[in-house]
Amino acid sequence: MIPASFPPKDEIARLTARMLLEIRAVHFNAETPFTLASGLPSPTYIDCRKLISFPRIRSVLMDFLAVTVMREAGFEAFTNIAGGETAGIPFAALMAERLALPMTYVRKKPKGYGRNARIEGVMGEGDRVLLVEDLTTDGGSKLNFVDAIRETGARCDHTAVIFYYGIFSDTLPNLAAHGLALHHLCTWWDVLAEARAQEAFDTATLREVETFLTRPRLWQDAHRKT
Repeated sequence: MIPASFPPKDEIARLTARMLLEIRAVHFNAETPFTLASGLPSPTYIDCRKLISFPRIRSVLMDFLAVTVMREAGFEAFTNIAGGETAGIPFAALMAERLALPMTYVRKKPKGYGRNARIEGVMGEGDRVLLVEDLTTDGGSKLNFVDAIRETGARCDHTAVIFYYGIFSDTLPNLAAHGLALHHLCTWWDVLAEARAQEAFDTATLREVETFLTRPRLWQDAHRKT
């Protein structure tokens, strides 16, 4: 069902952060940093994949994502919803259901047999595609998916995620240079604010997380493994 209620963006961000904290998708550890997919250290880690196991929360978040996209991109902006392999697939399916649109998904690379396809489902020239994923850090993985979508002759000018790191200054310019607009529900700053409001972590940990969020590259350089 297409949602018809449009909460303010700051309230969506606060409630999204609250839900992520409630299901323990947020992990802060300043003493033993996590290693990101890039190989760089971080005192923060978020696991949006957990959301698929919480029906009430995932339903509300998908309503939030649908209204965010409609408000920012348009009510009739898309004809196809595509999920990025693998984390984006369930959220794309839920978004397609809400917006009453066809759903497809994009492989990270050709599967190497059969049709050797990267796009599963029906997508083609003239389609206006919304790429859906769980999160984005610096936006790099999105460009690979977008290029595969555009190779079909379809347009892909927008991507939507539940969580956007919101701390790397080059992310939005890089996406914009590729003709891609980003829509999201919340960032690390929203999560940090809600974590402080709930006293979900000790003060020292929250202070170190803020240091990382303020100057992430400097923090990572200082904590690289030698």
